[in-house]
Amino acid sequence: MPMQPAERSNASRPAAGGDSAGLNIFGSMSPIAPEKFGFDQARHLLWRAGFGGTSRQIQTLASWGPQRAVDYLLNYDQVSFEPVASDRFDKDIMRPATAEERRSAADARRKGDEDTLARLQMERQRRERLDRGQVAEMQKWWLKRMIETPRPLEERMTLFWHGHFATSYRTIENSYHMYLQNQLFRSNATGNFANLLFGIIRDPAMIAYLDNNDSRKGRANENLAREIMELFSLGIGNYTEQDIKEGARALTGYTFEDDAFSFQKNNHDEGSKKILGRTGSFDGDDFVRIILEQPACSRLIARKLYHTFVRELPPLERAEDNSLNPSVRSAIRDLAQTLLNAKYELKPLLRRLFLSEHFYSPAFLNEQIKSPVQLVVGAVRSLETPVRDLSILNDALDLMGQNLFYPPSVKGWDGGRSWINTSTLYVRQNIMAFLLTGKRPVGYDPSAETDRYDPMPLLADLVDTDADAARDPSRVADYLLKLTLGRAPAHTREPLLDFLRKHDNQLGPDHLRGLLLIITAMPEYQLC
Repeated sequence: MPMQPAERSNASRPAAGGDSAGLNIFGSMSPIAPEKFGFDQARHLLWRAGFGGTSRQIQTLASWGPQRAVDYLLNYDQVSFEPVASDRFDKDIMRPATAEERRSAADARRKGDEDTLARLQMERQRRERLDRGQVAEMQKWWLKRMIETPRPLEERMTLFWHGHFATSYRTIENSYHMYLQNQLFRSNATGNFANLLFGIIRDPAMIAYLDNNDSRKGRANENLAREIMELFSLGIGNYTEQDIKEGARALTGYTFEDDAFSFQKNNHDEGSKKILGRTGSFDGDDFVRIILEQPACSRLIARKLYHTFVRELPPLERAEDNSLNPSVRSAIRDLAQTLLNAKYELKPLLRRLFLSEHFYSPAFLNEQIKSPVQLVVGAVRSLETPVRDLSILNDALDLMGQNLFYPPSVKGWDGGRSWINTSTLYVRQNIMAFLLTGKRPVGYDPSAETDRYDPMPLLADLVDTDADAARDPSRVADYLLKLTLGRAPAHTREPLLDFLRKHDNQLGPDHLRGLLLIITAMPEYQLC
């Protein structure tokens, strides 16, 4: 694999269509020219389509050019990595009671056998404790996978779908069902959105989370139908309350037994229904097909992917798309049409986006607030710090507002500016200090001594390019700022140079760690 220092500047171009904030946004969705794809663009691609990268990885993608770089990230099925095993976690912790157990419980209740009932209750509580422990292990497993994967877009999209089809363990209290849902998202990460929507109405975690297992003919529960239309596929204003009621009837009988989907025909309403202008004796699959026929569906998915990978957009319920920058609005329309033309295959949309001039507009570089997962996983992957303790990292994610498998509501995480407040900023700085030094705000962690972080390899590319530059404090500062912040403005350089002057301009491991501690405490480090 060639490793060339292929940094190139991003030529300034006028904004297309104008913007009230004067942002420099390229209007064209045409592919970016190879000569315009350098270090800055490769870094942007790695952070948005994954969790960042080392200088060497950035340089490699830059040397490949946009087509090969994007194809490498998108076609991750050609990159070998440990497959997700269905038996990785215990599926029987929260298993249904056996026939014998049900008889024993019924007999105990009938006879008023308090001892047996107490024993059964204690066993239930024991299983619940085990299950809470298992979901904590699942959190660490997924975090480790995101850190180690050579297929970053796969995990990035799995995380995206977890926020889109948000389901919380706190409500369903079945860790294995959360694991099955996580596998559903991963196996369809960049596949076909239609398959995901058909899969989600059969997903035990989602069915339990939105109470469709309690939906019966004549007593249809509207939760799943409502959220599918409002949040998962169409968006507010593209359906009526009657459509929800009729959709809920179509979903009656869609439930699960143990860990598998089950269609209970006797609980399904087979009567005629009218959904989004279509009339027939529809079931849940028909409901999904009708939704996929609506132009609003491709628009919503394109908009959410744009919001995730390009630029934060205002919620649709507070600002209509006609208030957006014309270039942004045009790009979303283009992506929605691409998705429709591809019959909801996601790769064509993602490829068009990641190759477009628009995606690499100067206004979008280093502008997005990192989510807690992006911050932690990105720091380990880009700076190559020790992982140290997954439990501590996972606790930090919770304190920063992104507890894996526990999204706050069916709307998922708000993201953007909501990630940053005085409390979370304090945790963000402390977790970076922990990764860099092993030191915790309170107490002592042995990894500070046993797993010392050596930052010297970060300068390997600089040494290869110009050994003298690696001994120049000013050029080392600029190099580290470009890697970590994507830019090196004067107000970020001066604290680094001042620190080095106070240490006789030495550039050993301790001094580089000091520089990184200063950089990661900067507001700019919260952006990617």
